[in-house]
Amino acid sequence: YVEASKKMKWCPAPGCEHAIEFSAAGSGSYNYDVTCLCLHTFCWKCTEDAHSPVDCDTVAQWILKNSAESENTMWILANSKACPKCKRPIEKNHGCMHMTCSAPCRFEFCWLCLNDWKQHGASTGGYYACNRYEADKLEGKYDEDVKKREMAKSLLQRYAHYYERWAGNLKSRKNAMEDLERFQSVKIKNLSDTQKKPETQLKFIADAWRQIIECRRVLQWTFAYGYYLPETGLHERQLFFEFLQGEAESALERLHKCVEKDLVVFETDEPVVLQEDFNSYRTRLTGLTSVTETYFANLVKGLANGLADDSEAF
Repeated sequence: YVEASKKMKWCPAPGCEHAIEFSAAGSGSYNYDVTCLCLHTFCWKCTEDAHSPVDCDTVAQWILKNSAESENTMWILANSKACPKCKRPIEKNHGCMHMTCSAPCRFEFCWLCLNDWKQHGASTGGYYACNRYEADKLEGKYDEDVKKREMAKSLLQRYAHYYERWAGNLKSRKNAMEDLERFQSVKIKNLSDTQKKPETQLKFIADAWRQIIECRRVLQWTFAYGYYLPETGLHERQLFFEFLQGEAESALERLHKCVEKDLVVFETDEPVVLQEDFNSYRTRLTGLTSVTETYFANLVKGLANGLADDSEAF
């Protein structure tokens, strides 16, 4: 029955045997993220981990890029040169220009001009310079090689910028999931005892953690979105995206601090913590959770609509 239905799919999580019905299919919704009873969240269309506001094609490109050999090739081009004799790539990790290829080649050459080291000495600049290279450089001999290497470095740095932040938010999301599990299994009982409140009245803290987990997921994928934004011709769009992303990140950090650090004072048995202080904390955390949820919902909608110039919605 599940295989024959267009509105039902098996959950792709390892070991899960639940089937999910997607009631929004065909409704024109831009969000295909669904959550199984096992709590695994995935995209209904491609069955990858949930990735709104990024479309499935972009996700496929990004995942391929993160594992592609092309990134290794780019790194080699940006940070190494081919041995003039055996053509194997060699990375320069010292200041000296005297290079020796690894065995069995063992060819010795100058890092700058790539000529045999036997032709070098004090008269050509010694170990830390190369007069021949400088002379040829003035004649434009190395312009194309330098241009290729600098372009590769620039592309690599741009990719690293987005990948590190994508991976950082993925890690933060996993940490938040562990924090939620720890709160529900251990901390909520301790907090209930110290604050003399039933666990049902502490649900707002778990809700805050769930919101953080969802926001980390969204923020994670905005960096993949940003990587594929055109660099030319849409400068204002890029600035608007970075503004929205920065505001979202700031809102999330405020919420994260409130639930992670500001809660600590209420987890002790110290009598100085007054009842009204905890009630005030509840109001503040609930408010931050609501504001952050609204902001990220609008952010997802804005990015899904292609960053239309309607900043009033935010």
